[in-house]
Amino acid sequence: MDLVPAVRLVRKALFADRVPRVQSMASMRRREALAAYLFIAPTFIFFIVFIAGPMLFSLGLSLFEWDVISEPVFAGLGNYQTILTDPRILNSFRNTGLFVVLVLALDVVIALGLTVALQQKMPALLRSFFRTAFFVPVVTSITSVSIMFSFLLHRELGIVNYYLGQFGVDKVPWLVSSSWALVSLAIVTVWKTFGFDLLLFIAGINNIPRHLYESAALDGANGWQKFRWITLPLLSPTIFFVLVIGLISNLQMFDQSYIMTKGGPGDSTKTIVMLIYEDSFGALRLGYGSAIAVILFLIIFALTILQFRFSRRWVHYETGDAL
Repeated sequence: MDLVPAVRLVRKALFADRVPRVQSMASMRRREALAAYLFIAPTFIFFIVFIAGPMLFSLGLSLFEWDVISEPVFAGLGNYQTILTDPRILNSFRNTGLFVVLVLALDVVIALGLTVALQQKMPALLRSFFRTAFFVPVVTSITSVSIMFSFLLHRELGIVNYYLGQFGVDKVPWLVSSSWALVSLAIVTVWKTFGFDLLLFIAGINNIPRHLYESAALDGANGWQKFRWITLPLLSPTIFFVLVIGLISNLQMFDQSYIMTKGGPGDSTKTIVMLIYEDSFGALRLGYGSAIAVILFLIIFALTILQFRFSRRWVHYETGDAL
């Protein structure tokens, strides 16, 4: 029994310096956590105020009928039931889907082809010039691009048809024909955006180990075989990223259609976002427009999940998985 006080004294002497040290570490961790929260606070506040808040408000508004002037009237799922019988919805989704397919296909093919071409031997200054020239449209306002192409693609006065006429080609009704209008919008969009994908592909190719190409050359592989069995598999994460971002952004296309064709001729270029705009701010059917926006969000979310699910079959994140 006499040893108990002695043991306590020894323990206190041995571990007395640990208490301040533990307190100091805990205080440091609290300061680091506070600093981290302060750094992410602006982004978090921006997300709450400008993204999450409007999304929740739109979801709630979709359950009401409201024209801004009168009091909102609760409609339940009435707006969503109206969507099922609205023929404009199917047409707008068809136009939007076709537009997305055209843009993504052209974007990936053109950007990837130019990326491979820019990897060929050429003066560094010339390579830098091409990269800069291709990226300039990306930082150009979509409004300016749309207005510019409205003049370039004019059937009678456009410079494109003028030069096509020099080769004996009849005037193409780029923006006034239901067969050409959506294709024209897709071409304009690709011209505007492919430079961004080009830089992503260049970065992806530069990360591919050079010794793989050297080994393939020693085995007698030609240029196509190197591209098929080395470049494409190891560039698949970048291609996947381009497809995901392109799908999300192009499903929300609005500016080009609104400025260049006003959704026409007829309704051949009316996209789903343009329909949301017309119903919400043109007809003042804010509840119905919000319901369409919710449906569009669910479609984008579902397609993105499907892209990630199917990416497991063709996207290779390691060299060993691709070869």
